[in-house]
Amino acid sequence: MSTSGPLLFGVPLKYVSLIVLTVQNSMLVLVMHYSRIVSDVRYFTSTAVLLSELTKLFVCLYLCARESKAESGRLNMRQVYTDVFGGDSWKMLIPAGLYTIQNNLQYVAVSLLDAATFQVTYQLKILTTALCSVLLLSTSLGTMRWVSLCALTLGIILVQLPASPSSADTVVSGGASSKLMGLVSVLTACMLSGLAGVYFEKVLKGSRKSVWTRNVQLSLFSLPPALFGVLVVDGAGVSSLGFFSGYTRWTIAAISLQAFGGLLVAVVVKYADNILKGFATSISIVLSCLVSVWLFDFHITKPFVLGTGLVVYATYMYGKYSSPSPPAKAASALPMSSNTRPTDEYADSDADTANSESVPLSDLVVSGSPRPASKQH
Repeated sequence: MSTSGPLLFGVPLKYVSLIVLTVQNSMLVLVMHYSRIVSDVRYFTSTAVLLSELTKLFVCLYLCARESKAESGRLNMRQVYTDVFGGDSWKMLIPAGLYTIQNNLQYVAVSLLDAATFQVTYQLKILTTALCSVLLLSTSLGTMRWVSLCALTLGIILVQLPASPSSADTVVSGGASSKLMGLVSVLTACMLSGLAGVYFEKVLKGSRKSVWTRNVQLSLFSLPPALFGVLVVDGAGVSSLGFFSGYTRWTIAAISLQAFGGLLVAVVVKYADNILKGFATSISIVLSCLVSVWLFDFHITKPFVLGTGLVVYATYMYGKYSSPSPPAKAASALPMSSNTRPTDEYADSDADTANSESVPLSDLVVSGSPRPASKQH
């Protein structure tokens, strides 16, 4: 097992971040659900999304300032400004735009499809993420890893099937054409989800800018659509009832967990990869459902048990068939001139990706009923 990369308490950071992400996602599902039912007055989800983005922005700005101070011995805000807005900052426009389109398509799909169909179909993003990793990052996935990814997708579909037909929200639609439009929307959202995540991973691993600088850029470019949601989607309610209408301490907890998850995802993508992130979030779905048995009277069904078994088995298989590290080539023994270092900003991308490919997954989407407005970057 390769242990290259930064360590935390002697453990590779990528493993620590994956485990913490699993716990965070499980807690987020439960806290978010409880925050929506604990009060008779429901808060506006668009305001929660905006506050989550603002929280991430200010936390990452603080971390960027600390990095700048550590490097130069003093706080250099001009340097922080240059890092955030200079050079290739425009690249973060692409994932921010893709995430925005994806969210809008999710709203369209949810309105045209019943909840069960949406939940099942949207899990295909596990496979689209793997496909984008192969195409954009040249990730090497053998046959058994593809089999484990398909098993993971099937398992999470079974876990999320409603306990009974009456528990699914049935949508009276305009007929076959509306259902087709809903399916096209959710499939497109799956592709955009994989593309945005893998592109973000490519930028993070192919750049010398810190994770926190990239997160500041992503948050800045995500604020306009979040603000649009507050002003347009919930504008009338916010103006009449107030921005913080329906807020409780559980709402604050949900916003904090959402913001923390956004920061954590960037660390996972930087030091692991999007495929492992998919496994972590899938396992968190199972964990949150198990805790819901105790908290929310969730009933375990046969499909849930079968799906849980598939998720666990897929996780084991993906780790078992990790690509072994390639043997050192003879050419690597040749001396290298100190002035022949690659200068292209993506020069070290392949090396980072190769490290992430060999991550065994005996370590390890927010789910239940999907909440398109509450995304994590």
